[in-house]
Amino acid sequence: MTRASLNKQPHEVASMFDDVAERYDLTNDVLSLGQDRVWRKEVARAVDARPAQKILDLAAGTATSSLPFARTGAYVVPCDFSLGMLQVGKKKHPWLPLTAGDATKLPFKDDTFDAVTISFGLRNVQDFDAALRELYRVTRPGGRVVICEFSHPTWAPFRTVYSEYLMRALPPVARAVSSNPEAYVYLAESIRAWPDQPALAEHLQKAGWSKVAWRNLTGGVVALHRGFKG
Repeated sequence: MTRASLNKQPHEVASMFDDVAERYDLTNDVLSLGQDRVWRKEVARAVDARPAQKILDLAAGTATSSLPFARTGAYVVPCDFSLGMLQVGKKKHPWLPLTAGDATKLPFKDDTFDAVTISFGLRNVQDFDAALRELYRVTRPGGRVVICEFSHPTWAPFRTVYSEYLMRALPPVARAVSSNPEAYVYLAESIRAWPDQPALAEHLQKAGWSKVAWRNLTGGVVALHRGFKG
């Protein structure tokens, strides 16, 4: 069993996700108390994919997150650097063009996509500023980015309860349902170390994105950030 450390060496992170691939979607459903489905709907609404648009779904894992975009008639490219995740995704969704790729060196030309999105993956990239710049590079002028990521609850009493859940309740629950429970200890640690909502917005602006805004889901447990390429 592998567990990545907070310095997020790419081979460690990829290997960790290879290990959890088979039961990844089930585990997420249990650990989020079903909220992941709500979050996915909000991402789909924010991305607002249209027929014939090109959408990049980065850190797509098993491509579950890509399905809402495909259903609109958009051409969606699920991209991930965990081959284990992609293999499981290809078995489930053989018609999707699953692509292996590193977020900091994307295998796509400049100005390719109408929208780029990443859900619960940016936090796992060692140099996430490089990933934000790469997403900007492959987006066409006028295109948009939508980032869905764990964040910081806005109400202080809830923030304390949530932090306790992450560090105490999440690992035992993960042991019961996940194929690699150690990965979920990393998950808890990486969420606590992640920038808050205004700080992530600043990183987006530094990468070149304009009209950056965010809104909180589930009281700030998750935040949706959006930006545009001028």
